[in-house]
Amino acid sequence: MDMKEFGARIRERRELLRLRQSDIAGALQISVQAVSKWERGENAPDITTLPELARLLGVSIEWLLGVTTPESDTFPATVFCTSINGFAKRAASMPPRDLAAWTNVVFFSLTETVKRFDGVPVKYVGDGFLGFFAGNDHRRRACSAALAAQALGVVPGLVITLNSGDIYLGAIGHPDYTTRDILGETVNTAFIVMPWVGGNCPSGIGVTGSVAGDPALKPLFAKKGQVKLHGPEKVDVYEPRAKATTALLGKV
Repeated sequence: MDMKEFGARIRERRELLRLRQSDIAGALQISVQAVSKWERGENAPDITTLPELARLLGVSIEWLLGVTTPESDTFPATVFCTSINGFAKRAASMPPRDLAAWTNVVFFSLTETVKRFDGVPVKYVGDGFLGFFAGNDHRRRACSAALAAQALGVVPGLVITLNSGDIYLGAIGHPDYTTRDILGETVNTAFIVMPWVGGNCPSGIGVTGSVAGDPALKPLFAKKGQVKLHGPEKVDVYEPRAKATTALLGKV
């Protein structure tokens, strides 16, 4: 295998997806230096890391290794999305410049918290933040980030919804204005559930059964209710118990 060519393939896909080396490192739970060495052709991923890297980049292992095969475009992840109760009222009462400054403070806090637990920020829309967690323990890391964000207390009315499943990560939009985004039913469900969470979960955090069903997390969440999706389909929503913060963040 030509190491330089291998590294170039990794860099090509990462840049196409508008990902930083730190995003790859966080999702795979490795160092930024390791990713940099891969891209320079100085080293290669461990065989146990290669499948996760391929899924994150939306390609097959064979493609990374230089064999022409169809690319995959989805991988398992936990979607992390937010909104702010009362944002419309705040927006109506503040000059646009002041609102933008306040919103940037909110997004800075959320982004740093998500990155702290090796999540990948994707985009900001209005009062909403969207990101994802992939790789080892992505559900646990997403839950930890949600609890940490609420513990900061800097965002009154913050609502966080988590949902796990397959997502598509890619460049979306007109070629001249394309940005990276995540798409799929997993993302849609997280957004559908969010208004219900905002009105029914005092903690400001709601996770679906796809997250709370993780054996390691199940004792930390209590079922709060159900939300209707499409037709007769419903999804169970859970809220963290009081002990979740201590269990996941190591503090009361």
